[in-house]
Amino acid sequence: MRITTIGATATAVAVLASPITSTPTPTPASASAVLAASVVSKPTKAASVHGEARISYIESIHDDIRFTVHAEQTPFTRPMPPTAPEGLPTDARGTLKFSHSRGEVTGWAEATVDCLVTSGRTATLTAVVTKSNVEEPGARLGISVQQGGKGEPDRLGFSWGVVNVDPENIDENGQLVRPQAGSCMAPAPFTTVIKGGYKVVHAEITKSPTQPEPAPHHS
Repeated sequence: MRITTIGATATAVAVLASPITSTPTPTPASASAVLAASVVSKPTKAASVHGEARISYIESIHDDIRFTVHAEQTPFTRPMPPTAPEGLPTDARGTLKFSHSRGEVTGWAEATVDCLVTSGRTATLTAVVTKSNVEEPGARLGISVQQGGKGEPDRLGFSWGVVNVDPENIDENGQLVRPQAGSCMAPAPFTTVIKGGYKVVHAEITKSPTQPEPAPHHS
């Protein structure tokens, strides 16, 4: 029976001690240089979304539907020659898992995150299926997450079910074929989290590297 699915890292810190030597007191100029260097070396905050939750979906109101998301933006880490040889500012890494249980039957999928973009408490991401009993490996899934505020519940949307339909895309049996989601493409978070939740960290996207000027042509 096929059901319609919606779906301690330990860090060691080493402290290196060196012999105390007599060091001249920094002048105002050198102190400013040290401060400037510390500002430059400060790591940039990365956009991310983490969490797991059960959702309530109007089309399957009594089903047990859960999503686990762990994603972090890693700009310019997925080269796409020739149009984007450095990759994109929304490149990302992480994992997406979902399960949809109806009675004794469960549909599930695991996918690798490839794109993430955020705005305030909202994140949109896509992930490519690696293992599943309901999705084809290589299919890209789109997910949106909204972290609730002021007592509001978290919310989640997904790129299948009631969205992402192309009326002219019909298979040989006359059934609608679901188009694949493009990178970072997902609908608004239209379902409600009823257990668990998500944490969204927003960061502005990074400007793309300047493309090199073409070398002058000499005849």
